[in-house]
This record gives sequence, structure tokens and C-alpha cells, in this order.
Amino acid sequence: MAKAKRMYGCTECGATFPKWAGQCADCGAWNTLVETVLEGAAATSSGRTGWTGQQAQIKTLAEVSVEEMPRFSTASNELDRVLGGGLVDGSVVLIGGDPGIGKSTILLQTLCNIAARFPALYVTGEESQQQVAMRARRLSLPEDKLKVMTETCIESIIATARVEKPKVMVIDSIQTIFTEQLQSAPGGVAQVRESAALLVRFAKQSGTAIFLVGHVTKEGALAGPRVLEHMVDTVLYFEGESDGRLRLLRAVKNRFGAVNELGVFGMTDKGLKEVSNPSAIFLTRAQESVPGSVVMATWEGSRPMLVEVQALVDTSHLANPRRVTLGLDQNRLAMLLAVLHRHGGIPTYDQDVFLNVVGGVKVLETASDLALISAIISSLRNRPLAHDVLVFGEVGLSGEVRPVPSGQERLKEAAKHGFKRAIVPKGNAPKEDPPGLTVVAVTRLEQALDALFE
Repeated sequence: MAKAKRMYGCTECGATFPKWAGQCADCGAWNTLVETVLEGAAATSSGRTGWTGQQAQIKTLAEVSVEEMPRFSTASNELDRVLGGGLVDGSVVLIGGDPGIGKSTILLQTLCNIAARFPALYVTGEESQQQVAMRARRLSLPEDKLKVMTETCIESIIATARVEKPKVMVIDSIQTIFTEQLQSAPGGVAQVRESAALLVRFAKQSGTAIFLVGHVTKEGALAGPRVLEHMVDTVLYFEGESDGRLRLLRAVKNRFGAVNELGVFGMTDKGLKEVSNPSAIFLTRAQESVPGSVVMATWEGSRPMLVEVQALVDTSHLANPRRVTLGLDQNRLAMLLAVLHRHGGIPTYDQDVFLNVVGGVKVLETASDLALISAIISSLRNRPLAHDVLVFGEVGLSGEVRPVPSGQERLKEAAKHGFKRAIVPKGNAPKEDPPGLTVVAVTRLEQALDALFE
């Protein structure tokens, strides 16, 4: 086999050079040259293909089969939901998250359950086989079917997978894998990119579904080259605190399903347990009503969830009052406070404002606007809202309350959990109120405040 030719490419402009240099001669960027591999004529003639593992061919769209790709269940309803209904043959899924959040745990649980039906292979480059077996026994998982391999060389991993022919394979983690074609250390940009490319090509050719575990940086983004997220089919992120009880698995990219789909899990001594009714978990409130607390309906992927928004407004002794948000957009808060002053006549320029979404959920949609303003006024006036009131709606800069998507499903979720009253935009008002729920439709911020604090 001909030896691959090594070159150095600029990550900014894409120019290639025969040797490394501190500055790119084409674009002038510093420290952007990384080692890469150019395929020679011998490698090309051997039939090596692109990332998809298919030879180049041309068809019209009418000639392409559009039959739905078959899926199979992972034995976890929440994981299946995030994946878009189950695993697709030949798909590559990248899972990222903070250390200790539960990435290896959920994959070990999934593979132990899948191994009872299909061949499965767990490849670890961070742990020994004894450590994986100890964790499986601690979680009381079936151990007689799943095969475990300790290896970091991608060529050896793929050679073994071609013999074992697993239906699902886990690589834990991609930052520990290296290819013999490169001389750089594992975890480098070139090593991660080339190793992932070989795995994606193998998955498409063999039909094996592959899970890749990815490390994250201090900022929370996936470590390694950005192209890694473009190469895979699905990117999942674990959210939540490592010392907390709840874990949220969110899809930020999915070629086979909806993005921003959310799966909710609870961490127990037996591993991650799926939460089938997350609204009931997030609404574990005190029995008495307290100022600054309101319930809103947010839309996550393909289902509504009821979450509690808390606000604390207190007199500020600083020249610049503090604006702190957890799980919410801080810039959105600044805009809403300006709208509240202009159209509600309530100034907060001398108040510290703290906002929090209970349970660690991140709510970034505009449907939270009306709930945020309601919680702020409730805390500022020290007037608690009714325990059975639901609020949602987008607030515009001119003080109008705009409708939000999937309003009917949000109201049905509120009625299912026993809410009696809902303050919603007029565009989301149903023709007939859900059983037990009174819907109050508003078009202006002033109307919403009057309905809440009448």
C-alpha cells in the first residue's frame, strides 16, 4: 500500500503547504496550519470513496428512492425521541457533555439493552475492560451479550468491526482515537478529523450505527475541529449540572429527525432513568403561592413542557443594577424591562433583577416573554400569582402580545395538569376552552397585567 502524503493545511483559507510554518503565507493567519493527509493515486485506485462510502453516480431526483429509512429502538423512549424515532442503520451520532454528566452511562445502558437483540460492540479508549464491567454490574445491566474492546488505533477498531459485524458500536471517546497515517498525538485536530472520517465511511458502507463520545471545552463546545459536527448525522448535547438530579439530552443537529428535541433523564444509583412526564418534575412547587413565581408552557422539539419561572427583584445599591438570568437570554431580559417601563409604566432602573428557570431547563424561545414580565412584576409588588395560572406569549417592542407556535398543544398540557386559568395571546385562543381551563386572550401588555393582577 502506498504511503499517504502528508501536507499542512490552513484552517482559515484552506491553502496547503509541504511543511509547517507559524503563519499562513496566503491569508496571513497565525498558528492555523494543521497536519492533513492527501490521498495518492494508489489510494484512489483502490476504491476509497468519500465520507458517505458510495461511489460517485448521477441520478435524477425522480430516480432516487425516497423510502423511509428503517429504524430500530434503543429500548429507551426518551433517547428514541431525541434521535427522531430510533436509530437508523449506518448513522453516526456524536454525544457531547461535561465530564461526569452521564455520556458513558447512557451509552452502556443502551448497548447492553440492544445487545440482547443485535450484535453490539463497546470500544473504549479511556477505561479498561474491568472498569466497564464494574460499572455494568453496579447498574445491574445484562452482561452476557455485550462485547467490550479496549483499543485506540482506528485501523484496528475497524478491522475488528468488520469481523464482528456489530449492529451498533460505541467509540468512547473520539479524542482518544488515532490513525497510523498521522504522526500527531491523539486528540489533535488532524487525528480527530481523520479518525472520524474513517468511522463515518465504515458506518455508511457496513450499515453499522455508531455512537461517538466527544469531549467539550471550557466554554461547553465540542472539542476538536468544527468539521466533526458536519461529518456526523446527529449531534446530541447533555445539559444539566453533574451534581444535580436531572439530565437533559438535546438534539442540536439531526438528519433523521427534528432538532431541539429534548429527552429528560433522572440520575439514580442504577444509572439514568427516563422521565416520561417532565412537566410533573419541573412543577414540584411549594403548596402556597409565593411572589415572583409563575408557570409557563414552553415547546421543546415535538412536545410542550410546563416549567416554573422565578424572579427576584430587589433594590440595587450599585450604579449599574444587576441583571442575572439562569436558563434564559439575558439580552432578552434587558429588552423586556425597557418595554415594561415604556408601556407598563413600571421602572426598574434602580432594581436588581434575577431570573431562574427551575430544574435547569434552558428556555430561549420568545413564548417566555409574558411569563418573565409577570414574574418580575409579582416580585416587585410582592403580590403572588394564583397557583393555577399559566402564562405564555411573545411581547413586542410596541407592547403588543403576539401569538406563538403550537398554542393549542400548550393549553392541552396545562389542562392535563390541572390549571384553571391561562393568559395567552389572542391569536392562540381556542374556539372552545379545554375542559376545566378558562382562557383569557389578550392583545396588549396592559391587558395581560390587568388580567393577572385584577
